Amino acid sequence: MIQSIVEFFKDLPPKKCAECGEPIEEQHECYGNLCDQCNSVG
Repeated sequence: MIQSIVEFFKDLPPKKCAECGEPIEEQHECYGNLCDQCNSVG
């Protein structure tokens, strides 16, 4: 059975920050890979 695109995105695991490993509070299909805290450091 083919899964709908909506169900596909709903079933994705939470995205994690590449720097600290904390879950990122954003849509999973977004291109960013750093949380707000790690993104503002530097």
